Amino acid sequence: MISSWFWRVVFAAGILFLIPYSWPLLFALGTAAFLEKLIVFIIRSWRLNRFWAVLLTFICYIGGLLSAVYFAVSVLAGQVVTFAEKLPRLIKELYYSAILPSVGQWDKYSEKLPANVISSAERAVEGGIRSLEAFLQELMQGTVQLAALVPGFFIDFLIYVIALFLFCLEFPVIRKKAKNLLKETTYQKISLVCSDLSKAAIGFLKAQVFLSFITFLLAYTGLWILGVPFTLLLAFLIILVDILPILGTGSMLVPWAVIAIIQGNGHLGIGLIILFISITVIRRIIEPKVYSANLGLTPVASLISLYLGLKLMGFIGLFIGPAAVIVFETLKKAGFIKLKIKM
Repeated sequence: MISSWFWRVVFAAGILFLIPYSWPLLFALGTAAFLEKLIVFIIRSWRLNRFWAVLLTFICYIGGLLSAVYFAVSVLAGQVVTFAEKLPRLIKELYYSAILPSVGQWDKYSEKLPANVISSAERAVEGGIRSLEAFLQELMQGTVQLAALVPGFFIDFLIYVIALFLFCLEFPVIRKKAKNLLKETTYQKISLVCSDLSKAAIGFLKAQVFLSFITFLLAYTGLWILGVPFTLLLAFLIILVDILPILGTGSMLVPWAVIAIIQGNGHLGIGLIILFISITVIRRIIEPKVYSANLGLTPVASLISLYLGLKLMGFIGLFIGPAAVIVFETLKKAGFIKLKIKM
């Protein structure tokens, strides 16, 4: 008995140790499970053997993935190059239109302020400059590190593609072997959990894509109305910072609005603030409904999970909150969690 539990612990520890080095394989296995229904549908509908059904599904999936990446890069590349060419001129304009006038105003008002207030303000400005310099240095280091990771990414992607094709071919065998390792009741519970979680994951991705599309549409329309150049590129950057943890649309639109107002472009500054408020309000209104429709949660449960996740963990809690509720409900439904509380 002790020997049996010892080998189980060793096996589990080995699996946990290998997980950080096996992400391409795990993603390939998850993608194969996701594509399995489509493969079975093709086999039954078109009466093809599994190899040709897998090959057709694999070509469609990889082709669609590469086409989406190529389209995004080809559309945005022109605007990125043009923006990079004009960036030095934009920085120069910012220096002469915003920074120098602010320095002049400060020299004018500092004559009437006490010495301790002046020294405190100067220390704050120096601290801000040092923080900006540190941020730029970290950004450059991060860019270099990211460039160094590109070859490794292509190797991981190649492993992912090869493993995906092989997993798709052997998925029925893999599922059968996994079933033989488990008791029937345990296998049914795990199958139920995996099925519900996969549905929730697909629903979560659909919700995020829909919310990002709404954000992109609002940002693009607002920037187009304001007459801002590089509308497509900037709208894409807005949804990018909106997806990233901690950041949000305000981290880009609010500083931009402040700079525009300092430069004397009040129309653009106020427009950007209105755009930020509009995006924030519309997203907060539709988020519970979108999550409830795609994740199977009630609107009340979606709203509570979003609110508590935001309060407890910040922006990342908007993702973890609903996910935690879904995992809890799935484990409860499968019988892994049993709660019988009566007051």
